[in-house]
Amino acid sequence: MRMPAFIRRSGVRARSTGAALLVVAAALAVGAAILLLLLQRTLITSVADQAESRAFDVANQVQEEGQSGLAQELVENTRVSQLIQVVNAQNKVVASSSPRGAGAPLTDARPDSGQTVRDEVGEMPLLDDDHPYLIIARGTEFQGAPYTVVVASSVETQRDTVTTVTTYLLVGFPVLLALVGVATWMLVGRALRPVERIRSRVHGIGVEQLAERVPVPATDDEIAKLAVTMNEMLDRLQAGQETQRRFVADASHELRSPIASLMAALDVIVADESGQAAPELHQVMQAETERMRRLVEDLLLLAKADDTGLQILRTDVDLDDLVDVELRRLRTAGGPSVEGVVPAVRVTGDPDKLSQVLRNLADNAVLAAHGRVRFTLAEEGGTATVTVEDDGDGIPEQERSRVFERFVRLDASRDRGSGGSGLGLAIVDEVVRGHGGTVEISESALGGARFVVKLPVAAPAAVG
Repeated sequence: MRMPAFIRRSGVRARSTGAALLVVAAALAVGAAILLLLLQRTLITSVADQAESRAFDVANQVQEEGQSGLAQELVENTRVSQLIQVVNAQNKVVASSSPRGAGAPLTDARPDSGQTVRDEVGEMPLLDDDHPYLIIARGTEFQGAPYTVVVASSVETQRDTVTTVTTYLLVGFPVLLALVGVATWMLVGRALRPVERIRSRVHGIGVEQLAERVPVPATDDEIAKLAVTMNEMLDRLQAGQETQRRFVADASHELRSPIASLMAALDVIVADESGQAAPELHQVMQAETERMRRLVEDLLLLAKADDTGLQILRTDVDLDDLVDVELRRLRTAGGPSVEGVVPAVRVTGDPDKLSQVLRNLADNAVLAAHGRVRFTLAEEGGTATVTVEDDGDGIPEQERSRVFERFVRLDASRDRGSGGSGLGLAIVDEVVRGHGGTVEISESALGGARFVVKLPVAAPAAVG
Protein backbone atom coordinates (compact mmCIF):
# COMPACT_ATOMS: atom_id res chain seq x y z
CA MET A 1 0.00 0.00 0.00
CA ARG A 2 1.37 3.43 -0.96
CA MET A 3 2.04 5.73 1.99
CA PRO A 4 0.49 9.23 2.04
CA ALA A 5 2.66 11.96 0.57
CA PHE A 6 3.03 13.89 3.83
CA ILE A 7 4.39 10.75 5.54
CA ARG A 8 6.85 10.12 2.72
CA ARG A 9 8.05 13.73 2.92
CA SER A 10 8.51 13.66 6.69
CA GLY A 11 11.84 12.75 8.20
CA VAL A 12 12.92 9.56 9.90
CA ARG A 13 12.50 11.24 13.27
CA ALA A 14 8.85 12.18 12.61
CA ARG A 15 8.03 8.79 11.07
CA SER A 16 9.62 6.92 13.98
CA THR A 17 7.72 9.05 16.52
CA GLY A 18 4.44 8.57 14.65
CA ALA A 19 4.97 4.83 14.41
CA ALA A 20 5.77 4.59 18.13
CA LEU A 21 2.62 6.57 18.99
CA LEU A 22 0.44 4.37 16.78
CA VAL A 23 1.83 1.16 18.25
CA VAL A 24 1.54 2.37 21.85
CA ALA A 25 -1.97 3.76 21.27
CA ALA A 26 -3.13 0.47 19.75
CA ALA A 27 -1.57 -1.53 22.58
CA LEU A 28 -3.12 0.74 25.22
CA ALA A 29 -6.55 0.57 23.56
CA VAL A 30 -6.51 -3.22 23.41
CA GLY A 31 -5.15 -3.48 26.95
CA ALA A 32 -7.74 -1.04 28.30
CA ALA A 33 -10.61 -2.87 26.62
CA ILE A 34 -9.48 -6.19 28.06
CA LEU A 35 -8.96 -4.62 31.50
CA LEU A 36 -12.45 -3.09 31.56
CA LEU A 37 -14.11 -6.28 30.40
CA LEU A 38 -12.31 -8.38 33.01
CA LEU A 39 -12.97 -5.82 35.74
CA GLN A 40 -16.67 -5.62 34.94
CA ARG A 41 -17.00 -9.41 34.76
CA THR A 42 -15.17 -9.85 38.05
CA LEU A 43 -17.31 -7.28 39.86
CA ILE A 44 -20.60 -8.64 38.48
CA THR A 45 -19.53 -12.20 39.29
CA SER A 46 -18.77 -11.15 42.86
CA VAL A 47 -22.23 -9.58 43.21
CA ALA A 48 -23.86 -12.68 41.71
CA ASP A 49 -21.98 -15.01 44.07
CA GLN A 50 -23.09 -13.00 47.10
CA ALA A 51 -26.69 -12.95 45.87
CA GLU A 52 -26.71 -16.70 45.22
CA SER A 53 -25.26 -17.35 48.67
CA ARG A 54 -27.96 -15.18 50.30
CA ALA A 55 -30.71 -16.84 48.23
CA PHE A 56 -29.42 -20.26 49.29
CA ASP A 57 -29.53 -19.29 52.97
CA VAL A 58 -33.06 -17.86 52.76
CA ALA A 59 -34.29 -20.86 50.79
CA ASN A 60 -32.96 -23.22 53.47
CA GLN A 61 -34.67 -21.18 56.16
CA VAL A 62 -37.99 -21.32 54.27
CA GLN A 63 -37.56 -25.04 53.76
CA GLU A 64 -36.98 -25.59 57.50
CA GLU A 65 -39.26 -23.01 59.17
CA GLY A 66 -41.67 -21.82 56.53
CA GLN A 67 -42.84 -18.19 56.88
CA SER A 68 -42.41 -18.11 60.67
CA GLY A 69 -40.17 -15.14 61.56
CA LEU A 70 -39.08 -14.83 57.97
CA ALA A 71 -40.09 -11.20 57.42
CA GLN A 72 -38.26 -9.98 60.52
CA GLU A 73 -35.14 -11.97 59.66
CA LEU A 74 -35.06 -10.52 56.13
CA VAL A 75 -35.38 -6.96 57.41
CA GLU A 76 -32.67 -7.37 60.05
CA ASN A 77 -30.04 -9.33 58.07
CA THR A 78 -30.26 -8.00 54.51
CA ARG A 79 -27.69 -5.45 53.36
CA VAL A 80 -28.79 -2.17 51.87
CA SER A 81 -27.61 -3.05 48.35
CA GLN A 82 -29.92 -6.12 48.28
CA LEU A 83 -33.67 -6.59 48.16
CA ILE A 84 -35.16 -10.01 48.98
CA GLN A 85 -38.65 -11.35 48.27
CA VAL A 86 -40.26 -14.69 49.07
CA VAL A 87 -43.04 -15.52 46.61
CA ASN A 88 -45.59 -18.35 47.14
CA ALA A 89 -47.32 -20.54 44.58
CA GLN A 90 -50.08 -17.96 44.12
CA ASN A 91 -47.49 -15.44 42.89
CA LYS A 92 -47.87 -13.31 46.02
CA VAL A 93 -45.01 -11.79 48.02
CA VAL A 94 -45.28 -13.34 51.50
CA ALA A 95 -42.10 -11.76 52.92
CA SER A 96 -39.80 -8.92 51.91
CA SER A 97 -36.66 -7.25 53.25
CA SER A 98 -38.08 -3.79 52.45
CA PRO A 99 -41.49 -2.23 51.97
CA ARG A 100 -40.44 -1.42 48.42
CA GLY A 101 -40.52 -5.12 47.60
CA ALA A 102 -43.83 -5.93 49.29
CA GLY A 103 -45.87 -5.38 46.13
CA ALA A 104 -45.48 -7.31 42.90
CA PRO A 105 -42.77 -9.97 42.44
CA LEU A 106 -39.54 -8.70 40.93
CA THR A 107 -39.30 -11.53 38.36
CA ASP A 108 -41.49 -14.09 36.67
CA ALA A 109 -38.84 -16.81 37.06
CA ARG A 110 -40.16 -19.80 39.08
CA PRO A 111 -37.34 -22.40 39.28
CA ASP A 112 -37.96 -25.84 40.75
CA SER A 113 -36.96 -26.59 44.30
CA GLY A 114 -33.18 -26.56 44.67
CA GLN A 115 -32.68 -24.80 41.31
CA THR A 116 -31.29 -21.28 40.77
CA VAL A 117 -32.06 -18.91 37.90
CA ARG A 118 -30.16 -15.69 37.15
CA ASP A 119 -31.71 -12.75 35.29
CA GLU A 120 -29.66 -10.27 33.28
CA VAL A 121 -28.85 -6.88 34.69
CA GLY A 122 -31.51 -4.35 33.77
CA GLU A 123 -33.48 -1.37 34.91
CA MET A 124 -36.18 -2.05 37.52
CA PRO A 125 -38.71 0.80 37.55
CA LEU A 126 -40.67 -0.59 40.50
CA LEU A 127 -37.68 -0.32 42.80
CA ASP A 128 -35.49 2.52 41.63
CA ASP A 129 -35.57 4.20 38.29
CA ASP A 130 -31.86 4.93 38.44
CA HIS A 131 -30.28 1.74 39.76
CA PRO A 132 -29.78 -1.45 37.74
CA TYR A 133 -30.13 -4.74 39.60
CA LEU A 134 -29.01 -8.33 39.27
CA ILE A 135 -31.83 -10.84 39.94
CA ILE A 136 -31.23 -14.29 41.46
CA ALA A 137 -34.28 -16.61 41.89
CA ARG A 138 -34.02 -19.92 43.81
CA GLY A 139 -36.79 -22.47 44.20
CA THR A 140 -37.61 -24.15 47.54
CA GLU A 141 -40.65 -25.72 49.32
CA PHE A 142 -42.17 -26.07 52.76
CA GLN A 143 -44.48 -28.95 53.56
CA GLY A 144 -45.08 -29.53 49.89
CA ALA A 145 -45.87 -25.90 49.07
CA PRO A 146 -43.49 -24.32 46.53
CA TYR A 147 -41.81 -20.98 47.17
CA THR A 148 -39.42 -18.80 45.22
CA VAL A 149 -36.70 -16.74 46.91
CA VAL A 150 -35.81 -13.64 44.85
CA VAL A 151 -32.65 -11.68 45.62
CA ALA A 152 -32.12 -8.39 43.77
CA SER A 153 -28.59 -6.96 44.17
CA SER A 154 -27.65 -3.48 43.01
CA VAL A 155 -24.64 -3.34 40.69
CA GLU A 156 -24.49 0.45 40.61
CA THR A 157 -21.38 0.53 42.78
CA GLN A 158 -19.63 -1.89 40.48
CA ARG A 159 -20.66 0.11 37.43
CA ASP A 160 -19.42 3.27 39.09
CA THR A 161 -16.09 1.54 39.63
CA VAL A 162 -15.83 0.60 35.94
CA THR A 163 -16.82 4.15 34.95
CA THR A 164 -14.19 5.63 37.26
CA VAL A 165 -11.48 3.36 35.88
CA THR A 166 -12.56 4.26 32.32
CA THR A 167 -12.35 7.98 33.16
CA TYR A 168 -8.84 7.57 34.58
CA LEU A 169 -7.79 5.64 31.49
CA LEU A 170 -9.21 8.30 29.18
CA VAL A 171 -7.37 11.00 31.09
CA GLY A 172 -4.13 9.03 31.39
CA PHE A 173 -3.92 7.85 27.78
CA PRO A 174 -3.19 11.26 26.24
CA VAL A 175 -0.65 12.01 28.96
CA LEU A 176 1.08 8.68 28.43
CA LEU A 177 1.03 9.10 24.65
CA ALA A 178 2.49 12.57 25.00
CA LEU A 179 5.30 11.20 27.17
CA VAL A 180 5.94 8.41 24.66
CA GLY A 181 5.97 10.89 21.78
CA VAL A 182 8.38 13.28 23.52
CA ALA A 183 10.67 10.46 24.64
CA THR A 184 10.71 8.87 21.17
CA TRP A 185 11.35 12.23 19.48
CA MET A 186 14.28 12.94 21.78
CA LEU A 187 15.76 9.43 21.60
CA VAL A 188 15.49 9.20 17.80
CA GLY A 189 16.94 12.68 17.47
CA ARG A 190 19.84 11.73 19.68
CA ALA A 191 20.38 8.51 17.73
CA LEU A 192 20.30 10.37 14.40
CA ARG A 193 22.67 13.13 15.50
CA PRO A 194 25.77 11.15 14.44
CA VAL A 195 24.09 10.45 11.09
CA GLU A 196 23.60 14.17 10.58
CA ARG A 197 27.24 14.79 11.41
CA ILE A 198 28.25 12.12 8.89
CA ARG A 199 25.93 13.63 6.26
CA SER A 200 27.28 17.15 6.84
CA ARG A 201 30.86 15.98 6.61
CA VAL A 202 30.25 13.94 3.44
CA HIS A 203 28.36 16.88 1.90
CA GLY A 204 31.43 19.04 2.40
CA ILE A 205 33.89 16.57 0.88
CA GLY A 206 34.73 17.43 -2.70
CA VAL A 207 37.20 16.07 -5.21
CA GLU A 208 40.00 17.99 -3.56
CA GLN A 209 39.12 16.88 -0.01
CA LEU A 210 39.06 13.10 -0.42
CA ALA A 211 41.65 12.81 2.36
CA GLU A 212 39.03 13.89 4.91
CA ARG A 213 37.08 11.29 6.87
CA VAL A 214 33.73 11.23 8.65
CA PRO A 215 33.61 10.99 12.46
CA VAL A 216 33.11 7.49 13.84
CA PRO A 217 30.91 7.32 17.00
CA ALA A 218 32.39 5.53 19.99
CA THR A 219 29.38 3.19 20.13
CA ASP A 220 29.71 -0.15 18.35
CA ASP A 221 26.33 0.07 16.64
CA GLU A 222 24.93 0.34 13.12
CA ILE A 223 25.72 4.06 12.88
CA ALA A 224 29.35 3.43 13.80
CA LYS A 225 29.48 0.70 11.16
CA LEU A 226 27.96 3.15 8.65
CA ALA A 227 30.69 5.68 9.46
CA VAL A 228 33.40 3.03 9.07
CA THR A 229 31.88 1.96 5.73
CA MET A 230 31.78 5.59 4.56
CA ASN A 231 35.46 6.00 5.47
CA GLU A 232 36.33 2.80 3.64
CA MET A 233 34.47 4.12 0.60
CA LEU A 234 36.41 7.39 0.84
CA ASP A 235 39.63 5.36 1.08
CA ARG A 236 38.73 3.58 -2.13
CA LEU A 237 37.76 6.83 -3.85
CA GLN A 238 41.00 8.46 -2.77
CA ALA A 239 43.04 5.46 -3.87
CA GLY A 240 41.19 5.39 -7.20
CA GLN A 241 41.78 9.09 -7.72
CA GLU A 242 45.45 8.78 -6.90
CA THR A 243 45.76 5.78 -9.21
CA GLN A 244 44.01 7.67 -11.99
CA ARG A 245 46.25 10.72 -11.56
CA ARG A 246 49.35 8.57 -11.43
CA PHE A 247 48.16 6.65 -14.47
CA VAL A 248 47.60 9.85 -16.46
CA ALA A 249 50.94 11.28 -15.33
CA ASP A 250 52.82 8.09 -16.20
CA ALA A 251 51.06 7.77 -19.57
CA SER A 252 51.90 11.38 -20.37
CA HIS A 253 55.50 10.79 -19.39
CA GLU A 254 55.68 7.66 -21.51
CA LEU A 255 54.31 9.48 -24.55
CA ARG A 256 56.57 12.50 -24.05
CA SER A 257 59.77 10.63 -24.98
CA PRO A 258 58.68 9.27 -28.41
CA ILE A 259 56.90 12.52 -29.23
CA ALA A 260 60.07 14.46 -28.40
CA SER A 261 62.11 12.09 -30.56
CA LEU A 262 59.70 12.52 -33.48
CA MET A 263 59.69 16.31 -33.13
CA ALA A 264 63.49 16.40 -33.04
CA ALA A 265 63.70 14.19 -36.12
CA LEU A 266 61.23 16.41 -37.96
CA ASP A 267 63.24 19.49 -37.04
CA VAL A 268 66.39 17.87 -38.40
CA ILE A 269 64.63 16.88 -41.61
CA VAL A 270 63.28 20.40 -42.11
CA ALA A 271 66.67 21.98 -41.45
CA ASP A 272 68.48 19.55 -43.78
CA GLU A 273 68.48 21.16 -47.18
CA SER A 274 70.37 18.26 -48.73
CA GLY A 275 67.56 15.79 -47.97
CA GLN A 276 69.97 13.12 -46.73
CA ALA A 277 68.70 13.18 -43.14
CA ALA A 278 65.22 11.90 -43.97
CA PRO A 279 66.26 8.37 -45.00
CA GLU A 280 68.62 8.13 -42.06
CA LEU A 281 65.96 9.23 -39.55
CA HIS A 282 63.19 7.15 -41.09
CA GLN A 283 64.10 4.07 -39.05
CA VAL A 284 64.23 6.10 -35.82
CA MET A 285 60.86 7.68 -36.46
CA GLN A 286 59.36 4.32 -37.40
CA ALA A 287 60.61 2.77 -34.14
CA GLU A 288 59.27 5.65 -32.05
CA THR A 289 55.95 5.50 -33.85
CA GLU A 290 55.71 1.76 -33.20
CA ARG A 291 56.56 2.39 -29.57
CA MET A 292 53.72 4.93 -29.32
CA ARG A 293 51.33 2.54 -31.04
CA ARG A 294 52.06 -0.27 -28.57
CA LEU A 295 51.76 2.10 -25.63
CA VAL A 296 48.40 3.46 -26.81
CA GLU A 297 47.08 -0.05 -27.43
CA ASP A 298 48.20 -1.16 -23.98
CA LEU A 299 46.57 1.87 -22.37
CA LEU A 300 43.36 1.24 -24.29
CA LEU A 301 43.29 -2.41 -23.22
CA LEU A 302 43.73 -1.52 -19.54
CA ALA A 303 41.16 1.28 -19.78
CA LYS A 304 38.60 -1.15 -21.22
CA ALA A 305 39.44 -3.66 -18.48
CA ASP A 306 38.75 -1.00 -15.84
CA ASP A 307 35.55 0.17 -17.51
CA THR A 308 33.63 -2.90 -18.71
CA GLY A 309 36.04 -5.79 -18.18
CA LEU A 310 38.03 -7.57 -20.83
CA GLN A 311 36.06 -8.87 -23.77
CA ILE A 312 37.43 -12.40 -24.07
CA LEU A 313 36.93 -14.35 -27.29
CA ARG A 314 36.18 -17.97 -26.37
CA THR A 315 37.66 -20.52 -28.76
CA ASP A 316 39.90 -23.57 -28.62
CA VAL A 317 43.56 -22.52 -28.47
CA ASP A 318 46.61 -24.75 -28.87
CA LEU A 319 48.72 -23.21 -26.15
CA ASP A 320 51.81 -25.14 -27.24
CA ASP A 321 51.65 -23.48 -30.68
CA LEU A 322 51.63 -20.03 -29.08
CA VAL A 323 54.63 -20.94 -26.91
CA ASP A 324 56.47 -22.29 -29.99
CA VAL A 325 55.95 -18.98 -31.78
CA GLU A 326 57.49 -17.08 -28.88
CA LEU A 327 60.43 -19.48 -28.66
CA ARG A 328 61.18 -19.04 -32.36
CA ARG A 329 60.88 -15.27 -32.09
CA LEU A 330 63.31 -15.09 -29.16
CA ARG A 331 65.82 -17.43 -30.80
CA THR A 332 65.69 -15.46 -34.04
CA ALA A 333 66.23 -12.15 -32.24
CA GLY A 334 69.38 -13.42 -30.57
CA GLY A 335 70.19 -12.51 -27.00
CA PRO A 336 69.93 -14.99 -24.11
CA SER A 337 69.83 -18.75 -24.65
CA VAL A 338 66.22 -19.90 -24.84
CA GLU A 339 65.10 -23.35 -23.65
CA GLY A 340 61.64 -24.85 -23.99
CA VAL A 341 59.63 -27.90 -22.87
CA VAL A 342 56.43 -27.72 -24.89
CA PRO A 343 54.01 -30.70 -24.86
CA ALA A 344 50.62 -30.39 -26.58
CA VAL A 345 48.13 -28.48 -24.39
CA ARG A 346 44.80 -27.02 -25.46
CA VAL A 347 42.80 -24.42 -23.56
CA THR A 348 39.71 -22.30 -24.22
CA GLY A 349 40.34 -18.59 -24.57
CA ASP A 350 41.34 -15.65 -26.72
CA PRO A 351 44.38 -16.54 -28.87
CA ASP A 352 45.43 -12.91 -29.45
CA LYS A 353 45.33 -11.97 -25.79
CA LEU A 354 47.06 -15.20 -24.71
CA SER A 355 49.78 -14.47 -27.27
CA GLN A 356 50.15 -11.03 -25.71
CA VAL A 357 50.58 -12.64 -22.29
CA LEU A 358 53.32 -14.94 -23.55
CA ARG A 359 55.07 -12.12 -25.41
CA ASN A 360 55.03 -9.81 -22.40
CA LEU A 361 56.42 -12.56 -20.14
CA ALA A 362 59.04 -13.43 -22.74
CA ASP A 363 60.15 -9.80 -23.19
CA ASN A 364 60.28 -9.33 -19.43
CA ALA A 365 62.44 -12.47 -19.02
CA VAL A 366 64.81 -11.45 -21.83
CA LEU A 367 65.30 -7.98 -20.34
CA ALA A 368 66.02 -9.43 -16.90
CA ALA A 369 68.13 -12.48 -17.93
CA HIS A 370 71.92 -12.64 -17.84
CA GLY A 371 72.15 -15.51 -20.29
CA ARG A 372 69.29 -18.04 -20.03
CA VAL A 373 65.50 -18.05 -20.42
CA ARG A 374 63.37 -21.17 -20.05
CA PHE A 375 59.73 -21.89 -21.02
CA THR A 376 57.91 -24.91 -19.56
CA LEU A 377 54.37 -25.97 -20.51
CA ALA A 378 52.44 -28.66 -18.63
CA GLU A 379 48.90 -29.87 -17.96
CA GLU A 380 47.70 -31.52 -14.76
CA GLY A 381 44.29 -31.89 -13.14
CA GLY A 382 42.47 -29.84 -15.75
CA THR A 383 44.90 -26.92 -15.40
CA ALA A 384 47.41 -25.74 -17.98
CA THR A 385 50.61 -24.27 -16.51
CA VAL A 386 53.03 -21.99 -18.36
CA THR A 387 56.32 -21.31 -16.53
CA VAL A 388 58.73 -18.61 -17.69
CA GLU A 389 62.11 -18.40 -15.90
CA ASP A 390 65.29 -16.39 -16.25
CA ASP A 391 68.72 -16.36 -14.62
CA GLY A 392 68.65 -12.67 -13.81
CA ASP A 393 68.72 -10.93 -10.43
CA GLY A 394 65.19 -12.05 -9.55
CA ILE A 395 62.41 -10.07 -7.87
CA PRO A 396 62.45 -9.46 -4.09
CA GLU A 397 59.58 -11.19 -2.33
CA GLN A 398 58.16 -7.93 -0.98
CA GLU A 399 57.99 -6.53 -4.52
CA ARG A 400 56.34 -9.50 -6.23
CA SER A 401 52.79 -8.22 -5.95
CA ARG A 402 53.75 -4.66 -6.87
CA VAL A 403 55.21 -5.58 -10.26
CA PHE A 404 51.70 -6.19 -11.56
CA GLU A 405 50.80 -2.56 -10.95
CA ARG A 406 50.88 -0.19 -13.90
CA PHE A 407 54.05 1.70 -14.82
CA VAL A 408 56.08 -0.13 -12.17
CA ARG A 409 59.78 -0.80 -12.85
CA LEU A 410 62.00 -2.31 -10.21
CA ASP A 411 65.46 -1.69 -11.65
CA ALA A 412 67.43 -0.20 -14.50
CA SER A 413 66.97 -3.27 -16.68
CA ARG A 414 63.29 -2.39 -16.94
CA ASP A 415 63.52 1.36 -17.60
CA ARG A 416 62.07 3.48 -20.39
CA GLY A 417 65.31 3.49 -22.25
CA SER A 418 65.12 -0.23 -22.79
CA GLY A 419 61.73 0.14 -24.40
CA GLY A 420 59.52 -1.08 -21.54
CA SER A 421 56.48 0.98 -20.58
CA GLY A 422 55.78 -0.71 -17.25
CA LEU A 423 52.43 -2.01 -18.52
CA GLY A 424 53.39 -5.49 -19.68
CA LEU A 425 52.92 -7.37 -16.42
CA ALA A 426 49.77 -5.38 -15.61
CA ILE A 427 48.32 -6.60 -18.91
CA VAL A 428 49.44 -10.15 -18.11
CA ASP A 429 47.55 -10.02 -14.81
CA GLU A 430 44.37 -8.58 -16.39
CA VAL A 431 44.29 -11.09 -19.27
CA VAL A 432 45.05 -14.12 -17.09
CA ARG A 433 42.33 -13.16 -14.58
CA GLY A 434 39.96 -12.56 -17.50
CA HIS A 435 40.55 -16.20 -18.53
CA GLY A 436 39.79 -17.41 -15.00
CA GLY A 437 43.46 -18.13 -14.25
CA THR A 438 46.20 -16.92 -11.91
CA VAL A 439 49.75 -15.68 -12.24
CA GLU A 440 52.36 -16.00 -9.49
CA ILE A 441 56.00 -15.09 -9.02
CA SER A 442 58.62 -17.12 -7.19
CA GLU A 443 62.35 -17.75 -7.30
CA SER A 444 63.66 -19.75 -10.24
CA ALA A 445 66.13 -22.61 -10.06
CA LEU A 446 68.10 -20.64 -12.66
CA GLY A 447 68.63 -17.92 -10.09
CA GLY A 448 66.22 -15.26 -11.36
CA ALA A 449 62.43 -14.81 -11.41
CA ARG A 450 59.92 -17.55 -12.09
CA PHE A 451 56.49 -16.56 -13.49
CA VAL A 452 53.83 -19.28 -13.29
CA VAL A 453 50.59 -18.80 -15.25
CA LYS A 454 47.77 -21.27 -14.56
CA LEU A 455 44.79 -21.48 -16.92
CA PRO A 456 41.77 -23.79 -16.74
CA VAL A 457 41.64 -26.26 -19.58
CA ALA A 458 37.82 -26.27 -19.48
CA ALA A 459 36.08 -23.09 -20.61
CA PRO A 460 35.44 -20.71 -17.65
CA ALA A 461 32.37 -18.53 -17.33
CA ALA A 462 32.19 -15.58 -19.71
CA VAL A 463 33.81 -12.39 -18.48
CA GLY A 464 32.90 -8.85 -19.48
